[in-house]
Parts: sequence; structure tokens; C-alpha cells
Amino acid sequence: MRIDAKLGERLYRQAKGARWRVSIGRFTQALESSAERAVAGRGRDAREIERYLLSLHLDDLALACACADGDEDAWEHFVLEQRPLLYRAADALDPGGGARDLADSLYADLFGLSNREGERQSLFRYFHGRSSLTTWLRAVLAQRYIDRLRANRRLDALPDEESPSALPAPARSIEPDRDRYLGLIRQALERAIASLVARDRLRLACYYAQELTLAQTARVLGEHEATASRQLARTRAAIRDAVEGHLRGVGLAEAEITRCFECITEDAGPLDLRDMLDVGPGRKE
Repeated sequence: MRIDAKLGERLYRQAKGARWRVSIGRFTQALESSAERAVAGRGRDAREIERYLLSLHLDDLALACACADGDEDAWEHFVLEQRPLLYRAADALDPGGGARDLADSLYADLFGLSNREGERQSLFRYFHGRSSLTTWLRAVLAQRYIDRLRANRRLDALPDEESPSALPAPARSIEPDRDRYLGLIRQALERAIASLVARDRLRLACYYAQELTLAQTARVLGEHEATASRQLARTRAAIRDAVEGHLRGVGLAEAEITRCFECITEDAGPLDLRDMLDVGPGRKE
């Protein structure tokens, strides 16, 4: 995606990119990458893209570009500003200090110690300015904490196929429109989830994709358990409304919309919420 050069220059000045010696071209590439992610699968109205770009945390995006490029002044500023906040986030996850090592381990990935084809691969390349740099770092740290919890969780073995407790294969009737319905509702879900703010996506990912308890989810988000429950209910309702609105928009009747939900309840097929709710390093914010 290409954005207007004058718009790129205006946003560059607004971000004070020259402070970190980030070139206009480099910053414009970051803007284009962010916009490409935001409008994936949708139309590219110039006014909508401009509104989106103006909503970004431009100062943080310029700093992230400079840090990814290895600018020493930018990196020193980042560490001084973000380290105390990152440690507080780690202590909120684990008051015993057990998450601080995860916070420390982020710095190597952020600096980009690994090289691929001679180019340093910095974790900053996943930051696109939709949230503040502080919020994004907390989300990355929380995802790593979740991954650790999952790795330490004992997984029960599945019963043997020949045993009485073996899991039965779900019955699936032959229905010509079934695959079309599943495809439509998957597309609607992807759009609805992509439109959520980062905090709501993280909460959903913790509770549904990562299968944390409500109490663990609340701890990751730094909120009360009752608040987490209330926000999950609100987000579910918003997703349902958005999905139904999308399905009506593509021309489905109410009976067909009902059948779409029935199909995904009966057998979601290849649908994986973790693909839609990714908030870790692979998540482009």
C-alpha cells in the first residue's frame, strides 16, 4: 500500500521522527505497513486510511522505528522510559517477582540479536502504533506469561480409541450450504475481532484461546475478577452483533444467519480462535 507523500511528511513531522534520525522514507514504510494491516481484506478508501493514520501513536511509532534500526539514543531513551513500567507490569502478573525474567528477556528480542540474511530481526517490527508502546509491551509480556502457564500446565492424555471413554467423532450431516455458512461466519468473526481494541482481544485470548481461569485472566489484565467477567460478556455481545450485521450485509436472511451459528456450534471445522486472537510477538499492533 502506498500513502500520499505529503501525508507521510506531515505525519513524520507530527511524530518528530527527526529527533531519532529516522528517515521520512523509513517512517512512511512503517505507516504503510500499519495501514495495510488495518484494511486487510477491506476497501482502501483514502479518507478512511488518513483517519486511521492520524489515530496512531505516532511518537511511539517513530521511536520504535529508531530502536529497530539500532539508534543508540533512541534505545537508551526507550530503556529509561519503559523499563520501570515493564517491571511494574511483570510484578502485577506475579507479585512474587517470577515474571521479571520474562520482562528482562524481552530486551534481547526487542534489540534484535538474531540475524537472518544479515538483517537484525527486532521485535519492534510487530509494533504498528495502534496502541501505545507501553500497552503493546504489556500485551507482549502478558502473552509470554500465558505461554509459560500453559507450558507448565499438566495436560491430560486423551483416552485410547478402543476404550469405553473414547471421544466419539461428531456426526456431520450432508448439507450443501454448510461450508459456505462456515466460511461466511469465519470471515465475519475475523472482522469483528480485528475491530476490537487490544485490551479486549487480550482478555478474550486469555479466557478462550489460552483457557486461563477467570481469576488468571483478571490478573493478566490487572483488573478485578468481576470486571473481567463483565467485560467478557460485553465483548461477546458486541462480537455477536457485529457478526450478525456482517451476515445481513452479505445478503443472508434471518433463518440463514441462525443456521450459520448452528453450523459453527455443531462443528467449527478448521476455525481456531488462537489465529484470530493472537496478541503475542506475532501480533502486529
